[in-house]
Amino acid sequence: MKLILFEDLGYRDLLPLTYFRPVWDLRCGALTLAEKTAFLSKSPLYGLSRTYLMKSFQKNVSAFDTIADDETALFINGRWLPDAGSIQKIEQLSSGQTIVYEDSALAFCATIGEAKKVLSDDGTVDVARLAERFQPLSHETIMSGKPMLFRYPWDLIRLNAEQITLDAKNYAQLGTVEGTLRAGVHILVPENVAIAKGATIQPGVVINAENGPVWIDEGATIMANSVLVGPLYIGKKSTIKIAAKIYENTSIGPVCKVGGEVEGCIIHGYSNKQHDGFLGHAYLAEWVNLGADTNNSDLKNNYGSVTVNINGHPVNTGERFVGLIMGDHSKCAINTMFNTGTVVGACCNIFGAGMPPKFVPSFSWGGAEELVAYKFEKAMAVAKIVMERRNINFTAETAAVFETVQHLAKEIESGTLL
Repeated sequence: MKLILFEDLGYRDLLPLTYFRPVWDLRCGALTLAEKTAFLSKSPLYGLSRTYLMKSFQKNVSAFDTIADDETALFINGRWLPDAGSIQKIEQLSSGQTIVYEDSALAFCATIGEAKKVLSDDGTVDVARLAERFQPLSHETIMSGKPMLFRYPWDLIRLNAEQITLDAKNYAQLGTVEGTLRAGVHILVPENVAIAKGATIQPGVVINAENGPVWIDEGATIMANSVLVGPLYIGKKSTIKIAAKIYENTSIGPVCKVGGEVEGCIIHGYSNKQHDGFLGHAYLAEWVNLGADTNNSDLKNNYGSVTVNINGHPVNTGERFVGLIMGDHSKCAINTMFNTGTVVGACCNIFGAGMPPKFVPSFSWGGAEELVAYKFEKAMAVAKIVMERRNINFTAETAAVFETVQHLAKEIESGTLL
């Protein structure tokens, strides 16, 4: 049976990270949620995303609309953090059944034609329609324990250490060195380290895997005198700059350049933090660039719970450590300072003295003194330059996504879209 990842309105609480990607393309640990599901299930993997993303997301999954209407498939919430046991049990669902958890649908089984009847206009699954048409089953009837449905960005950050450890255990070749180690590299607990083919570790690097695995993926470069502390994942073709301090619980996706001091972060991919400065308990989406000496706070002076603005609405995270959350294609200038739990939307250009507001709407230009609208044509032109420098084509489909994100962000972040 084919397996289809779907989205519901829960994607909104994961903004700005989900403007340019389906929820299942979020990274937690070394892998994205879709990659984890693909490894755990033997079934072909498809995706049912918001309509405007359907032509652009197909990196890891095939499009839902390529399947015949009379074919039965298993639909799984893309926000779910899967595990092997639960996947196997969910695959036993019969057509017309759905598993509910709190106010969300975890999974359902249906023909493609029936599934189309529970979709909202934007392509997300309407949970109310699903409840009317399908037999609901409590998650307790089919699995032990509570499933993890990611709700907010800091959920991904909080579980990152655990997921790096699991992903390294399940998918890395721990204890093997296939890349190049230059003279003077020091590895603590080598059986907890995986260095993939094509990776290069320069002289003076210290890799400390005493408290968790360190997985350095294919083609990555660790420049001289850097210190890496596990649990840690360095993605394919990423570069760790000279004398960087990359602390535990950090995931760095593919084709990133990272320097300075980083702790407990997820850098999704194709993003740069090349210079000195502290980044802690943060999530950076793709095509982000942090200027030299950018710093974020991840801890309040009173050690209290951090409040984060999601789409302009304050949410008490219950977490003591929450740093910067920055959407795709956003940039900041040298010496930028971000307050604890700051959210910067997609396609922003931040600069100037002082700390910008704790919530910076998408397509903003400016900083602490003033924020104005970033001219849409200019934002898209910069994105095109940046992507093509990495040999990623800026296609007509990409431009269409930008157009939709501009309007969608304005509606959601202003509170006009309910």
